[in-house]
Amino acid sequence: MPSLNVTYYSADMDAASWIPGLQSALPGASVTLWEPGAPQADFAVVWKPPQQLLDEQAGLKAIFNTGAGVDALMKLNLPKGVPVIRLDDAGMSVQMAEYVCHAIIRHFRELDGYEADMGQGKWSFRKPRSRVDYPVGVLGLGVLGERVAKAVAQFDFPVNGWSRSPKAVPGIQSFAGEDQLDAFLAASRFVVCLLPLTPDTENLLNAQRLAKIRPGGYVINVARGAHVVDADLLAAIASGHLAGATLDVFRVEPLPQGHAFWNHPKITVTPHTSARTLRSESIAQIASKIGALQRGDAVAGRVDAARGY
Repeated sequence: MPSLNVTYYSADMDAASWIPGLQSALPGASVTLWEPGAPQADFAVVWKPPQQLLDEQAGLKAIFNTGAGVDALMKLNLPKGVPVIRLDDAGMSVQMAEYVCHAIIRHFRELDGYEADMGQGKWSFRKPRSRVDYPVGVLGLGVLGERVAKAVAQFDFPVNGWSRSPKAVPGIQSFAGEDQLDAFLAASRFVVCLLPLTPDTENLLNAQRLAKIRPGGYVINVARGAHVVDADLLAAIASGHLAGATLDVFRVEPLPQGHAFWNHPKITVTPHTSARTLRSESIAQIASKIGALQRGDAVAGRVDAARGY
């Protein structure tokens, strides 16, 4: 009999790729796809699981979430005392840094405008902008947010960072807590959202807060669609207060046909692809953490259910 049983479930990912990978990384373990009535497991590796899985698997030692965001899990009735562990990075932070830097530079250098002009056969020139006039604010300084902030700073933009509690990141001006959120927004012209989705952060970027961003501001959302109030963002752009936005995440995904974001001339949309879970890196991290838990060692990435991330 195997000494270790792991059950796997994902609403989106291909089990045919994940299960053999987990099996290879956990020699001697039994790794099986969860379905109703499945045998009891020691560990669950999941993405957006149904409540039934958690209700039936009464003997779990830990639940591994195959992504950085745990908001889908936090909506469920989680078993008491069972740790939920998210991926720390697994190759996502460098992807996120690439995406955000691209979005910032594309707008700052007006490459979108040049692209439109060239498409019309127009040879144009725009006066270069000064980086000091375009400070970048990163909302959320977790593993991904810190990597993004450091990457942006390499291009000599002033960078601000906001987090729930104070964090010291070299080269980044730090703001913390609700009391400093307005000051953070007022100090930033680009605002990049990398926050976890919790009841406190849902609808955070509403009309009142979007109005605090420096005039001509630009929003980049790579966290969750529910952080931004769609109608308020559209209104802020229409008024001229915001210059535009790059959005990778949406309240409903896929983004419904006919939504105002699709063809808006000042909004760039991408299909939730800013940072994808890399299977091999994720499996290696999960296997390592299972080994650590089996030995009684502490592991990084443990979710605080009270905070929701």
